[in-house]
Amino acid sequence: MGSDFIKYMSKRVPLAQNLQKLNPGPVVTISREFGCPSKVIGEILIEKINAVLLEKRVKTKWRFISKEILQETAKELHVDPSTIEYVFKYEKKSFFDEILSAQTNKYYKSDKKIRNTIGEVIRTIACQGNVVIIGRGGVAITKDIPHSLHIKLEAPIEWRVLIVSEKYNLDFNKAQEYTIEMDKKRAEFRNCFYGKDNDYTAFDVKFNCMTLTNEEIASTIVKLIEQRSFI
Repeated sequence: MGSDFIKYMSKRVPLAQNLQKLNPGPVVTISREFGCPSKVIGEILIEKINAVLLEKRVKTKWRFISKEILQETAKELHVDPSTIEYVFKYEKKSFFDEILSAQTNKYYKSDKKIRNTIGEVIRTIACQGNVVIIGRGGVAITKDIPHSLHIKLEAPIEWRVLIVSEKYNLDFNKAQEYTIEMDKKRAEFRNCFYGKDNDYTAFDVKFNCMTLTNEEIASTIVKLIEQRSFI
């Protein structure tokens, strides 16, 4: 799948040319182990970034992207978001379901086509710059952009299981199974863009959400992007 996405993107000649001309980014991607608060940290981060820009009297504002990727992908594919939402939930159709859907639905889009379009949407948003992208394989899709920073949120499994248990009202054992399953699905989704165990899935910084507060993590990221002259 990784090589398929590379080939797909290489055919996007106008975008490839724009990357040379427009100096794409800056972009920050945040990936997480299941149970870590990526959305909360992302929102705090955006507030802090824009506060710094306001203090510097810079009119440009950063934005936070997560669920919008589903809407934009559906728009590109000319389908209702509900028909492709299963991919965003890290689910896959069986081979039989793929064949059945292709035969009965004139608006059918394969899993491969959906994922490739997700990658294209994320890449386009990242190249526009001034954005924090949550999940969706963002690190693999944007790793080669020079003005990019890639964050991984992690924590001990026991801590995350307790968070998941409380959030989804599950007993400890079921919460543990669900957490492990989602970690696996997220890794598979990320790896589908560039393959397993390669440089495109390496992160710049990892934060332990059990020992650091959301404020501390967001503040540290702001300092990093300031040092890199992203803002």
